[in-house]
Amino acid sequence: MRVILLSALAVFGIDQLSKWAVVHKMNLLERLSVDVLPPLLNFRMGWNTGINFGLFSDSPEIMRYVLIVLAVGVSGFLLWWGNRNLGRTITQMGAGAIIGGALANALDRVIYGAVADFLNMSCCGIDNPYTFNIADIGIFAGAFALVAFDDTKGEQKGG
Repeated sequence: MRVILLSALAVFGIDQLSKWAVVHKMNLLERLSVDVLPPLLNFRMGWNTGINFGLFSDSPEIMRYVLIVLAVGVSGFLLWWGNRNLGRTITQMGAGAIIGGALANALDRVIYGAVADFLNMSCCGIDNPYTFNIADIGIFAGAFALVAFDDTKGEQKGG
């Protein structure tokens, strides 16, 4: 469980620190846009009230609370399940990354009413209109680790 918790804490902390530094200290809230290494990396302020790629963003306000409860519930289940079923460090880190990312985005919903997204990357003539954050990277990388390095094989492991 220690690896899962440390991974969750790392993703959560890095995400919230990056949002504080970019959104508040660099004042992206007012500037709205900062070209860092165009077109590869740009900061573009975005508020996501829905889920990935803005899905369900036009939902009623109650959806905000549903998504917060869902993030906390999934995180709790993943912590319990991961502690019982994951034996490899890489998969434990993956579970923790998902938990940290989900809880960081849930905290944004509590504080701001939406998830603060600011990373925008484009390449090779493709103009990406979407923004994301470190928590999203943690969720994606964690899910990849769980799938690519699956070590459960349906058997119970000691925790």
